[in-house]
Amino acid sequence: MSFINLKDKIVQIKIVYYGPGRGGKTTNLEYINRRFKKQIQSEMVSLKTHGDRTLFFDFLPFDMGQIKGFDMKIQLYTVPGQVKYNATRKLVLKGVDGIVFVADAQVQMREKNIRSLNQLHENLLSQKESIFRIPLVMQYNKVDLRNQGVPILPVEVLEKDLNSKLKVPSFEASAMTGYNVPETLKKIISLTVVSIQKKLS
Repeated sequence: MSFINLKDKIVQIKIVYYGPGRGGKTTNLEYINRRFKKQIQSEMVSLKTHGDRTLFFDFLPFDMGQIKGFDMKIQLYTVPGQVKYNATRKLVLKGVDGIVFVADAQVQMREKNIRSLNQLHENLLSQKESIFRIPLVMQYNKVDLRNQGVPILPVEVLEKDLNSKLKVPSFEASAMTGYNVPETLKKIISLTVVSIQKKLS
């Protein structure tokens, strides 16, 4: 649940980008950081480890208007993709308000996407949270690789694999070029804000 500072009238909203290793979570945040420079009030913190680009999180709060007279601050995090960092992923998910699941649309990543989504489901359950209740957006990243002849899964297959039960909003995207990166972000922010407004009323 979002952190509410009654004294300063600020609602702090935590959005986590989750998905398989090297799927594009960090690249999403790097693009957002460049594109929305004016709205970002802190440095992006990126911790690199052996074999994985992000160990803890990238951190980008920016102001988004008000909910019921409270200012909103959005914090964006990524989790490390590699399976061996699952304890860190659980830690980063603590108190999460909304999730972007970044799937890698390459054919060879099909199994890893499914495994990562199942693990997200389990990690949320361990925090008494449901993947079916939390604001969630699917992003099918790396579709730009089609132009380079890389085999990419059709959207129908990605939807069937990852979204047939959840039925959440989804976007084809390219974190490298920025295609649908702001749209994904806007969608998860609007879903999360609606969910917090319901909790506050």
